[in-house]
Amino acid sequence: MMVDRVDINSVLMQMRQVKSQLREQQPAAINTETRTGLADKVQKLSEQQATEAITGDNSVPDFQTMFKNAIDTVNTHQKTSAELATRFEQGDPSVDLPEVMIAMQKSSVSFQAMTQVRNKLVEAYKEVMNMPV
Repeated sequence: MMVDRVDINSVLMQMRQVKSQLREQQPAAINTETRTGLADKVQKLSEQQATEAITGDNSVPDFQTMFKNAIDTVNTHQKTSAELATRFEQGDPSVDLPEVMIAMQKSSVSFQAMTQVRNKLVEAYKEVMNMPV
């Protein structure tokens, strides 16, 4: 059974594109027009991924770049959650508890995922180092 790595990388790129689009459209309150627009963008990205899979576009990002971006994202999540928690503790009326809890959970989950990726990377490195030459 062969795993198609291009599909995995395409999905990761799609997730990053959606994330960057969400950051660009990050209003305080999401209205229905934004939800509809976001759904359309997700649909377009899905169609783009399907087209790339059919045409065989093999433009895969560098592993080092992907790993650095993942670490930067985890760092951003942690900074954001710490900032929101501090603002909530200081009584900032624009920050509510659910927002703080969601940010803290995002931070926690992303850090745990990064830790698992690191563990797998170290495990793979050890396997390669133990291979006979």
